[in-house]
Amino acid sequence: MRISVVDVGSNTVRLVVADAEAGVPLPVHTAKWRLRLAEQVKPGAAIPGEAVERLAEAVADASRTAARWGAAGPLAFATAVVRNAPNREEVLRTVRGRTGVALCTLPGEVEAELTFLGARRWMGWRSGPLALLDIGGGSLEVAFGRGRLPDFVASLPLGAARLTHEFFADQDPPSPEMVRALRRRVRHQLRDVAARIRWEGPRTAVVTSRTFQQLGRLCGAAPGRHGPFEERRMDRAALREAVGRLAALPAAERARLPGISAPRAAQSLAGAVVGHTAMKLTGIRAVTVCPWAIREGVLLRHIEDGASWWAEITRLNESPAPPEPVPLRIATARN
Repeated sequence: MRISVVDVGSNTVRLVVADAEAGVPLPVHTAKWRLRLAEQVKPGAAIPGEAVERLAEAVADASRTAARWGAAGPLAFATAVVRNAPNREEVLRTVRGRTGVALCTLPGEVEAELTFLGARRWMGWRSGPLALLDIGGGSLEVAFGRGRLPDFVASLPLGAARLTHEFFADQDPPSPEMVRALRRRVRHQLRDVAARIRWEGPRTAVVTSRTFQQLGRLCGAAPGRHGPFEERRMDRAALREAVGRLAALPAAERARLPGISAPRAAQSLAGAVVGHTAMKLTGIRAVTVCPWAIREGVLLRHIEDGASWWAEITRLNESPAPPEPVPLRIATARN
């Protein structure tokens, strides 16, 4: 069986075509289209019509690419940049009308659950009680669990692009006062979630997302060309030093640092502050940078729980109100 997933994120539209062999999604083709929606959409603002048109074109191209590789219609979802937009319903209708692809949005808690599943499958059972941090453009997802699916999930409005717009839009590089103000915001919103993670006492902690991958590289992890099976670790102390390096430079110069790409240079500082503060509050001293995340989680749920699971997810998006977190009621978790 060949399946595909399309992930509409804050910066790019990503396609993964995979073969489901023995219950494992083995990628056969990947592609991406850079849209940089986060640069065009301020938190709480509508997505402009021109950006919606380019989004629809990218999804259509991704669907055609998946078909050329022998995959059925893609499992297509959008994360916080679309989910939180006031014109969310219009965006989803436009994409479906122009492309035939039933693009849907996932509640942040569902994103956390799916990302946890991807990380759990990659890390294996010997990782034990597992904590997860995932920084996107619009939100931070946190999860903890002992089994296949998490026991606890949270989604917080602490995305790297969102916080960059809010705290650093007028200063490049930002003042020390603004960096401290951002850290105070993160501490305040993470306080209760971090207390839960500390109480659970995870044996292993993982981070996912492009933001964490780039920060991991900045902190000394192996570059991507070494392949996905290279173990990549990031220490809290090294990330604290990275915050200082990033804060001292304007965005254009951050892009010259190891691992930091030009499209994500502006938001790299906010991502580093969130990541370091989260690790400190949760008592996590080191993390593994995991290559599997939400796209792999979607593929795994589809493989393991069947097409009815995704059909229920898309059905929820047909209602005028944003969908509520429901994944644990859709299918019984098999631990």
